[in-house]
Amino acid sequence: MAREKKQYPTEKELAILKVLWANGPSTVRQVNAEISKEQKTGYTTTLKIMQIMTDKGLLIRNDVPFKHIYKPAFSEEKTEKQIVADMLDKVFAGSAEKLVIRALSARQVSAEELKKIRKLLDKMEE
Repeated sequence: MAREKKQYPTEKELAILKVLWANGPSTVRQVNAEISKEQKTGYTTTLKIMQIMTDKGLLIRNDVPFKHIYKPAFSEEKTEKQIVADMLDKVFAGSAEKLVIRALSARQVSAEELKKIRKLLDKMEE
């Protein structure tokens, strides 16, 4: 039986996407420079991951003279929703209640975060 392909980014791919979401379309060198601030990563490693991401449909490459400019194929919000929906099904048997309870009990939640959550819940109840 063939393994099901992941439809969402791996941890390293997500790090690249975060750089592109924050900085906009960028070259491999620019992405690598940002990623290397957190964890030293070789240029060729970043290039290879970005090529794979392009093949997977996670990135779009624009070939301009002498440069390859990459941008995410999907927005940050759409990617987050896809990952959460997959986790909701696989880990929490589709229960949003369990997901929210675990998320809120896993770490300290700031007053500002709680305020935003309450506002969202109030809006959903209307």
